Amino acid sequence: MLTVKGLESGYGEMQVLWGVDLEVKERSITTVLGPNGAGKSTTLKTIFGVLKPWNGTIEYIGEDITNVPPHKKVELGMTMVPEGRHLFPNMTVEDNLIMGAYLKKAEEKLSDSLELVYSLFPRLKEREKQKAGTLSGGEQQMLAIARALMSAPSLILMDEPSQGLAPKLVKEVFETILKLKDEGLTILLVEQNVFASLEISDYAYILHEGKIAFGGSVDEVRESEEIKKAYLGV
Repeated sequence: MLTVKGLESGYGEMQVLWGVDLEVKERSITTVLGPNGAGKSTTLKTIFGVLKPWNGTIEYIGEDITNVPPHKKVELGMTMVPEGRHLFPNMTVEDNLIMGAYLKKAEEKLSDSLELVYSLFPRLKEREKQKAGTLSGGEQQMLAIARALMSAPSLILMDEPSQGLAPKLVKEVFETILKLKDEGLTILLVEQNVFASLEISDYAYILHEGKIAFGGSVDEVRESEEIKKAYLGV
């Protein structure tokens, strides 16, 4: 579904990614792991178009989208749940969700999409008239994921969805990501939580100093003590 080849990117004059190659298969969960500063979030931002690629190609369902801006990528069926949630705190849960359905095709499916997200996140249904800024951290993360679903995507990029959450809420977030896969969605996940993300993923890439150090099935990562010690600190 998504193929990235030779991706280079950075900030200003500082290069962060050095020829990143990765592939995301349809209806799978692919996780990108690695230490802080390895370039994981930069990879997602560059794929989504928040950062302009310096070099390399990005293909989505066979189409070259390397230089396509983010709003056009959303129209093609890609969306991103950014690190830090970025909700509208003074708007209600329901209004935040409706803001996610701004595309014409998403507007047409608005009631179906609301029904889906409320079935996935019953707690949001209970709080639909509550302001987003008054929700707990876990509820805000669920709202950020739910809002992304409102654009009726096929591929969701997620940047550190478990960051700053209590262990019980981390478990809930990862269970939800699995449910999204069951709904037919494809997920590219960037995470610090190695064990939880390997538990739910099909494929894993390890990013080290802006380069892919390993790519393969999660079983290969789990079975290699060398990989875990060298790159994941476990």
